[in-house]
Amino acid sequence: MDNIHGSRHIGPIIPPDKIEQANQKTDQSQQDSSKSKDFSKLLQRELEEVNFSKHAQNRIRSRNIELDDTKMEKLSEAINKAEAKGAKESLVVLDKTAFVVSVNNRTVITAADESQLKENVFTNIDSAVIM
Repeated sequence: MDNIHGSRHIGPIIPPDKIEQANQKTDQSQQDSSKSKDFSKLLQRELEEVNFSKHAQNRIRSRNIELDDTKMEKLSEAINKAEAKGAKESLVVLDKTAFVVSVNNRTVITAADESQLKENVFTNIDSAVIM
């Protein structure tokens, strides 16, 4: 739209130093956003991580229980399912291996292979997840 003097109005005139400051703020907010996303991913990974008590580590070693990436993913998924149901201490059975897990802190308390599963009683659990 033309003003009284016949020129077009193109908006406010911003001094060059203000433009540079605005660009720096935009760059900083993009970096902050990126850092926030990175932190969220890190936090999510940390929350999904499965920990092993010293006792569980000893049992896994002594019983030659193998934990590959697929089993670790299934174990994490089982803990997520138990958590969604409000479980506190859960028995997780993957293939022919059992894990007693503290769901709240995502920690395996103990592990048993197929030979220890027979005629065994698991106590102090409030749920079981069979994968």
